[in-house]
Amino acid sequence: MNPAVQALFVIVIGVGGCVGYFYFSNLFLDKVLFPARGPNAGRNISRANMIRPWLFLAPALIALGTYLAYPVFATAWLSLHRNGDFVGLENYSRMASEAKFWESMRNNMLWLIVVPALSTAFGLLAAQLSDRIRWGSIAKSLIFMPMAISFVGASVIWKLIYDTRPEGQAQIGLLNALWMRFDGGIGSTLLLQVLPAAFLLSLIAAFAYVGWLVTRPMVAALRREGASSTLIQMIIAFATLVVTLALGARFIRVIGTGAPLVLEKISQSGTFWFMFDGGVWSVFFNSVLPSVIVIGVLAAMLKFALSILIPMFFGISPLARVMLGRALGIAVVIFLIWELVTWLTGLVTGVMPYGKPQTWLTLGYWNSYFLMIVLVWIQTGFAMVILSAALRGVPEDTVEAAIIDGANPFQIFFQIKVPQIMSTIVVVWTTITIVVLKVFDIVLAMTNGQWETQVLANYMYDKLFRSLDWGVGSASAMVIMLLVTPILIWNVYNARKEMR
Repeated sequence: MNPAVQALFVIVIGVGGCVGYFYFSNLFLDKVLFPARGPNAGRNISRANMIRPWLFLAPALIALGTYLAYPVFATAWLSLHRNGDFVGLENYSRMASEAKFWESMRNNMLWLIVVPALSTAFGLLAAQLSDRIRWGSIAKSLIFMPMAISFVGASVIWKLIYDTRPEGQAQIGLLNALWMRFDGGIGSTLLLQVLPAAFLLSLIAAFAYVGWLVTRPMVAALRREGASSTLIQMIIAFATLVVTLALGARFIRVIGTGAPLVLEKISQSGTFWFMFDGGVWSVFFNSVLPSVIVIGVLAAMLKFALSILIPMFFGISPLARVMLGRALGIAVVIFLIWELVTWLTGLVTGVMPYGKPQTWLTLGYWNSYFLMIVLVWIQTGFAMVILSAALRGVPEDTVEAAIIDGANPFQIFFQIKVPQIMSTIVVVWTTITIVVLKVFDIVLAMTNGQWETQVLANYMYDKLFRSLDWGVGSASAMVIMLLVTPILIWNVYNARKEMR
């Protein structure tokens, strides 16, 4: 069958099926199930009106339940089983013992810090600057254009930019073509060391200024509100949460593998332990009871930390919530400054391999950043569009009042506009964070997770579809879901708050 005819056939069947479902289900409801006639006409009408919305929503609910809810429960079930047998946390234990998993976690953490920060910063900069120039609409269109390209398509484009040919051949990769033009002379020093060093210094200064802007109101608010006890509580809660997660991860690694071996050695070293012979009571006292105690302690620590942190997030203590957000922002700024200082040190003290084409995607540490550039390139347009709309919504009278008070453009931008659109910035940041947690195509298309560029989604794909290890693959999927869920809840909470 011709594809065009096939597509037309599918459209007719799909649209006709929907129209037929709504027409006949409505007819069945009004004429057969609850007819509006006889002595119960009034009651039937009210019942039909009560059921009608659910009847119309039923196809969507069934589809969502089948394709969204069921896979979650099925994945959780698979993560606790191996070859159909219940194995508890063994899959999580095996996953936690693999170096590739921790490499994925480390890379994902790097992606989570760098990509949302750079995408939001570049998007905010583009939104501010493009509104001030005559050809701003064209600039916005060009910046937004990568959003129309799939991740795989963008990866192919950037793979050509990073392409490497053997020494002596013409380089078709843009980066190597530029690199091969440098010979180590004064021009190379100026363009590859002095100019980038000045740029990095300006970035470090800019991030330090942003960090100061974030820190100053927090310190002032703490002094004004006398919230030192809140800060101490927050620090204790954070420390408890970190310790709980670390102990929990350690417990998952030990249980099912190390614990029985350790307990077996202990049982051979003392008279008391010779009472255990490996039977049911031995398993109970050596494995079940210690596990229950450890889980109980961890649960109590988790409950204590969340009982402080959750109220800070959800309205009971707005000051503490703002403080926590600012503390996270300061942590990100410190990390970025530390990375930039590391780059600056390497740039100044490093020896440039002039005259040799570089295989950019195999360079350890740097190759992850080369991959991140692709996602930053795509997401900057999204951030720019949202933040541009938010900047247009800033009341002009506040800007005019700041100008009358003698504020310069930087003060107007950082102290008048940015605070008023902070909620939009947070939404953009968290939305890009969710995209980063799901990043898969770029890494698969460009490095396939080699050269220490593995991320969680690719690790899950390797386990599920290459190693056919459904247990560990499902456990890694659950880890991704657990990481995404708090951000989703936060976004939904903010959306409902803005609607109210």
